[in-house]
Amino acid sequence: MASFVARRILSRQFHASARRNALSKFAMPAMSPTMTEGGIAEWKKKEGESFTAGDVILEIETDKATIDVEAQEDGVIAKILANDGAKGIQVGSTIAIVGEEGDDLSGADKLASEAASEAPKTSSAEETKTPEPPKAEQPKASTSETPAEAPKTQLEKGDRIFASPLAKKIALERGIPLSKVKGSGPAGRILREDVEKYQPSAAAPSAAAPVPTPAAPSADYVDIPVSNMRRTIGTRLTQSKQEVPHYYVTVDIDMGKVLKLREVFNKSLAEKDGGSKLSVNDFIIKASALALGDVPEANSAWLGETIRQYKKADISVAVSTPTGLITPIIKDAASKGLATISAETKVLAKKARDGKLQPHEYQGGSFTVSNLGMYGVNHFTAIINQPQSCILAIGATQPVLVPAPEEERGFKVAQIMKVTLSSDHRTVDGALAAKWTAAFKGYLENPLTFML
Repeated sequence: MASFVARRILSRQFHASARRNALSKFAMPAMSPTMTEGGIAEWKKKEGESFTAGDVILEIETDKATIDVEAQEDGVIAKILANDGAKGIQVGSTIAIVGEEGDDLSGADKLASEAASEAPKTSSAEETKTPEPPKAEQPKASTSETPAEAPKTQLEKGDRIFASPLAKKIALERGIPLSKVKGSGPAGRILREDVEKYQPSAAAPSAAAPVPTPAAPSADYVDIPVSNMRRTIGTRLTQSKQEVPHYYVTVDIDMGKVLKLREVFNKSLAEKDGGSKLSVNDFIIKASALALGDVPEANSAWLGETIRQYKKADISVAVSTPTGLITPIIKDAASKGLATISAETKVLAKKARDGKLQPHEYQGGSFTVSNLGMYGVNHFTAIINQPQSCILAIGATQPVLVPAPEEERGFKVAQIMKVTLSSDHRTVDGALAAKWTAAFKGYLENPLTFML
């Protein structure tokens, strides 16, 4: 009996010991299907702090938004490897060591060392495993080069300079010639730190050129780091402009009836709740969705071998944020009333500016509306948001004199809004674009059709 009890006690101790040492690596999660890297906006739990399932552990910064990461089970943060503000962390890279409540956390340092010996995980961490450099060749004799000068900078083979990808990127951004940088890595390999510490030599000016007087740091400009969102915008819009055969169709729309109807609706809404108001953009979103129902070919996407035609009009609305442009989506806008569209747009726009949009709130969409009219812009053309086929650019509504035979003076003042539809000619021919803009114009010039 005593032996049985002893075995039970040993078994319990063994399992407790195993559980106390059940530390694991916590990897950078993929917050969307297209996410390859992200940043740490803020850790909500600190080292040694426990958490329960559903608690927000940290905020991940993607190229579009800042997203909360919730715990899937109870645990404790043993060690944080990627601190607040870390950028360019690859999906799947270890960012922390976690365990269970009561675990022996002393093994966290060992796991952290293992993670550090893996491939680079952030843009601020240099590779710990460098590729083996090619065998050094016997330097050629040169009358202009002394033996002491050959190994002075970095390992070269022919014209090739051995440097880490990150070092090359930073050097390119800062205009630093790698040939002037002395490498501190294996066999003279140039690392990130070498580029960041590089100072231009003032000791060897050209004999023909006057020596410039060293100037104090200039205050005439400021270098702003490119955010993940801004980098993604630049890449995707450049690709769209280069690859998509854009063409543009512009029409003038009389917004007189919309403005009067909006005034009536807003007066009624003010009497009910005293706060919410419809915007002109709410009418535009609704009219766009209805026009896509009339001309479904415009509600499509180019996928290479196929053209995907959507059954519902999911309208992406361009919203300006401090870090760049993002397009939250009003799902199935044709089936929603103006008040619902207005409320959803306000909520999504606030979340976009706060960086709190979830991936499903901005990924997808079948058609985009970009409105610069509120900024006083009369007319502009927009770049298509691939793989969508169309984007609508909205200008300001302005008073314009137009012919009016029914008037005694023969003319009247109309509230005209100029809109331009950018279309992908691979999916939407010119006649289809004209047909769509005619349908859109018809809805806005006769807004009571919204109620039918």
